[in-house]
Amino acid sequence: MAQRKLTKRLGELLIEHDVISNQQLESVLKQQQREGGRIGTLLVQMGILSELELLGFVAEQLDLSLLDLNKTEIDPQAVKLLSEVYARRYRALVIAADDTQATVVLSDPADLDTQDAIGNLLSPREIKLAVAPQSQLFGLYDQLYRRTDDIANLAEQLQGENTPSRPALEAAGLDDSDATVAKLLYSLFEDALQVGASDVHIEPDKNLIRLRMRVDGLLQETELKEVGIAPALVSRLKLMAGLDIAERRLPQDGRFALKIKDSPVDVRMATMPVQFGEAVVLRLLDQTHGVRSLTQAGMPPALLAAFRRKLASPNGIILVTGPTGSGKTTTLYGALSELNTPDRKIITAEDPVEYQLPRVNQVQVNNKAGLTFARILRTSLRQDPDILLIGEMRDQETAEIAMRGALTGHLVLSTLHTNDAPSSAVRLMDMGVPGYLVASTLKGILAQRLVRRLCKHCKVEQVPEQSEQQFLRYLAPGVGDGRFYRGEGCASCNNSGHKGRVGVYEWLEITHDMADTLREQNIERFNELVAAAPDYITLARSALELARAGEVALSEVLRLAEWME
Repeated sequence: MAQRKLTKRLGELLIEHDVISNQQLESVLKQQQREGGRIGTLLVQMGILSELELLGFVAEQLDLSLLDLNKTEIDPQAVKLLSEVYARRYRALVIAADDTQATVVLSDPADLDTQDAIGNLLSPREIKLAVAPQSQLFGLYDQLYRRTDDIANLAEQLQGENTPSRPALEAAGLDDSDATVAKLLYSLFEDALQVGASDVHIEPDKNLIRLRMRVDGLLQETELKEVGIAPALVSRLKLMAGLDIAERRLPQDGRFALKIKDSPVDVRMATMPVQFGEAVVLRLLDQTHGVRSLTQAGMPPALLAAFRRKLASPNGIILVTGPTGSGKTTTLYGALSELNTPDRKIITAEDPVEYQLPRVNQVQVNNKAGLTFARILRTSLRQDPDILLIGEMRDQETAEIAMRGALTGHLVLSTLHTNDAPSSAVRLMDMGVPGYLVASTLKGILAQRLVRRLCKHCKVEQVPEQSEQQFLRYLAPGVGDGRFYRGEGCASCNNSGHKGRVGVYEWLEITHDMADTLREQNIERFNELVAAAPDYITLARSALELARAGEVALSEVLRLAEWME
């Protein structure tokens, strides 16, 4: 490969082309003398040039193409020509290749040592260079260098080891690097964290094992033909969670903690006997970032202010409602982190305790030992608390104790599984709680969902289809002519058109008139007052506002509306 090199030093070229001034270069050189580093990196760090401006200039001087990798077709087979270790070390990516040539993207094409190293690694292919921002390269590594091949190879190896003469349960800990099953599980967890999976499903079938990961709310599936390794995987996971490996007829729950690439991960495990063995679901809680604040939750400013006003109440009940996986626990932890001050005593009843909070007395529900939500709640009221958090109101007893606690001067936070905010009040009465208790204690209800966010790199404007226009006319007359977007799919979002999720919220503040109707159990009148409330915005309308802002696709709004029917 013929080396591409600058005719002069980078600083001299930038001055010669009037990109930076002499004064700016002098300040960069002084910074380099103090701290070291490359001129280009320092120019970006000091804000003199943006990364794209610098790369565009270097690419032009070297007669190379500057690519936007999020809009460039990338061959997954070509990517494998350069291992992940070398790709990250040299900040490089092979995006296309045949038997004679390979197209390699670099973030620093002026580095001659990198050019030589890449040329040797890909020899005898001729190297064609291109340029792309480092941030794009590192954003793609986790997507492109998945652990699926490692998982498949280790599964094949484990199948050969898992014979009656040599059971595949020689070691009990995941840190035993010599055990194939340990390596396989480590690769599985590593792959899950790379793609941001919230859950991992291990499902044995007649002739294969399905590994499914929930990413941005949807499952992604990988199939392994080595069905015989399923008992070894499940047994190792049971050992890690302290469960009974001999019990295969009944469901079991447990949890364990581990480190993946120095990131602490808490894993909740649930097993269930199925036709061809035991299915396992692993909920992954990445502890690296800790508890998210309410500000980070993405609530609209007016809604957040109203929610915080009610959190400042000395007593009453605030409910957060939604289906499993809608972010209720995250919201409640964010609320607790704001309320957690030295002058308040907070007690929680949780199943399970997901994050450890300083100064908060967190109690783990243990139904087998008789430590139920209701029993914890009764005891907590004798512990002089200011604030109580109940993981979930599951029955009449728990709800009534919580509400009587709210009547005696405590602020109670809890969750409920309902479709929207108005139905939560009705659900409490359906559980058998007297209407006067609901009316006297309920301060506000926050309903929420998580919807997929559009990938910012590949979203394009779209014209709503006829069915979508009909939905818009029904939901919000007059907004059908607004601007909407959809995701085309690119390398950054794994061709899904979506990347990450965003919260959709609905806040209902219980007024005196609403409370009176609840006391009288006049549900029809209650719903009329809710619909007429000036500050009440439904979940579907909130999602529509996100679609109009270009945050989510109109299809996500329709999916949310259909789910709530």
